[in-house]
Amino acid sequence: MSYMAQATARPDRYLVGADQYSSYKQNGFLKVPGLIAADDIARLLAWTEDLMTGRVQVPGAEFQPSDKPNPDFLQKFTRVHMLHRLHETAEWGLLHPRVLDVLEALIGPDVTALQSMLFFNPPGRGGQGWHQDAYYIRTYPETLIGAWIALEEADVDNGCLWVAPGSSREPIYMAEGQDGWVHANGVFGDMQFAVNASNLDDELNSLSKVAARYPDVTPVPMKPGDVLFFESHLLHRSYPNRTEDRLRRAYVCHYCNARSWVPWNHGSPYEGDSANYLHILARGQTHLPYAKPAFGTPLDLPEPGSGIGKGGLPVMMASPDGNMEERQQPPGMTDDHD
Repeated sequence: MSYMAQATARPDRYLVGADQYSSYKQNGFLKVPGLIAADDIARLLAWTEDLMTGRVQVPGAEFQPSDKPNPDFLQKFTRVHMLHRLHETAEWGLLHPRVLDVLEALIGPDVTALQSMLFFNPPGRGGQGWHQDAYYIRTYPETLIGAWIALEEADVDNGCLWVAPGSSREPIYMAEGQDGWVHANGVFGDMQFAVNASNLDDELNSLSKVAARYPDVTPVPMKPGDVLFFESHLLHRSYPNRTEDRLRRAYVCHYCNARSWVPWNHGSPYEGDSANYLHILARGQTHLPYAKPAFGTPLDLPEPGSGIGKGGLPVMMASPDGNMEERQQPPGMTDDHD
C-alpha cells in the first residue's frame, strides 16, 4: 500500500532540520530542547501529583486520596507502565502532536504508539544499568524509538540519562535462551550474550564492557519540556537519584514504524502472532491492524484510501525506452501489483 505522505500543517508544528536527522542517524539520539510547551508539561506534572496523592488511582496502589503525596506510593513505585490505557492524560501525552512531529521525520511517515512509562525516581532510588530498548520490545523490521520527556529538571545529581553516542550501530545483544531475536540465528560469528542487562553493577552487567568501547559516554541533562529521542540499539543508562529532596519525574514513551510487526504487549496476552491491533496508529497509514485512542485524543491521520495511485495523483511509470517519468494516472487505475 504505497501512498504520497503529506505532513499536516499546523501553526505549532515542529519542523525537524536535516542536521537534526543526520545527528540522530550518526549518534543514535536527538535532544530537542523545549519541544513541549510549559502549559502541557504542567498538565503532565499535575497528573503525576494526582497519582502520588491518590486522587487518581494506580492499579496495585489504591491509596486514600490526600492533599500530600503518599510516602508509601514512592516506596512502592519508581515507575509505572502502560498508563495510556488507563488515563486520558497519559494517552494525550503519548500522542502529543509535537512529539509525533519529530517521530514522523525520524521513523515515519507511519508511526505506531506502543508503550508509556512514568518515572518518579525519588531521592535515593531509581537508576538502570546499561541496556538497549530493543532487548525488551521487539519489532520486525526493527524500527523502535524512545521519546524521553522531562517533566522537571534532570541532571547528574538526580539521575539524568547517560548515552554512548554511536552505540546505536551495535547489534541487539539478547540473553541466552531468550526468544524473539531481532537477528537471525547464525548470522554473527562472534555474537555475545547479554548477561544481567540493566543491572546497575557494571561488574555484573556484560553490556558495560560494550559501552566502554565508546569513549564519549556522556550525561544528557534535561530541562522541563525537553525531549530526548533515542534509537533502540543505543546503549544508555541512568544512576540512582543522589539528592535528598528532588524527584526526577519523566514520561518515557516508545513507538515504531507502523509497517513493523509487533509481537509484544508488555507481557500481557494477545490473540494471534502479533499485538499490533492493541497499539495506536498515531501518524500515517499501515497495512496492519491497529487500535484507536481509547480516550479520543485527536490525531493527524490521512483520510482512508488517500494517497499515491488513487484519485489521479501523479506516479512514476516506465516509458517505452525504459526510463521513469511522472505521468497522471487515468481514473480507476492503481499502482497495485499482483
